Amino acid sequence: MPTTLLESNLPGLDLIHRGKVRDVYALSDAELLIVASDRLSAFDVVLPDPIPGKGEMLCQISNFWFGRTAHLVPNHLTGKNVADVLPAGADASLYARRSVITKRLKPVPVEAIARGYLIGSGWKDYQATGQLCGIALPAGLRQAERLPQPIFTPSTKAAVGDHDENIGFDRVVELVGADLAEQVRAATLAIYTWAATFAAERGIIIADTKFEFGTDADGKLYVMDEMLTPDSSRFWPADEYRVGISPPSYDKQFVRDYLETLDWNKKAPGPRVPADVIAGTAAKYAEALRRLAGIAID
Repeated sequence: MPTTLLESNLPGLDLIHRGKVRDVYALSDAELLIVASDRLSAFDVVLPDPIPGKGEMLCQISNFWFGRTAHLVPNHLTGKNVADVLPAGADASLYARRSVITKRLKPVPVEAIARGYLIGSGWKDYQATGQLCGIALPAGLRQAERLPQPIFTPSTKAAVGDHDENIGFDRVVELVGADLAEQVRAATLAIYTWAATFAAERGIIIADTKFEFGTDADGKLYVMDEMLTPDSSRFWPADEYRVGISPPSYDKQFVRDYLETLDWNKKAPGPRVPADVIAGTAAKYAEALRRLAGIAID
């Protein structure tokens, strides 16, 4: 059965960051333990109710994609056994499928977003300006329409409770330098293009996704954190896709749609989520994991 973990508790390990979903512990100067909790964030606010088993599903699908795309971009995984670093008394079964030991990298301070379709904040930007992150798009595009080619649309990396903001490529260059900015853009589009083709063969459209990158002491670029999960991507069933609407999805859009019906200002604290929405979200995550990776969390 899937486990439920709202917040990790590993006495004796150095907790260095508790993010929207992941808790990060320092194991050494070179390695980290990353635990994917069952917390759910929407509109950059952590909601009070966990999605049981969500962290396990996020970790498993990320590991699947990291393995499948290692020929394109190296990733942060070390392959070491999590049970070997847990403190005495910790329930190894609780952490086994939701945790990884990774290289300790210097994060690139941008969210690296690839978009293949016009939806979400990108659709709103396009309606207002005809552009997306400073990139001019053809006139007359409709909601959820496929773009002429995938585009790189970075955003700021907000702290917990703050909102990410779309930025242009020039701003990325200012933040990290021209060479690293070009590497991040190329890596983002290469992974997205490969994964979108892979998913399409399994009846799923990856409308957009975001990556995080880091560099090692030699400046080498790695993809890290999570990859192509229902938290970081929009997955649409191809047989239900229609231009002009927000398609049904195997991701947290299910929760976003519910939240949009509430009188909530999208600031913390987040509202409680009904049991049926929690169950429906878990089912959508599980279906994405099964269809994309052939993995069942029972």
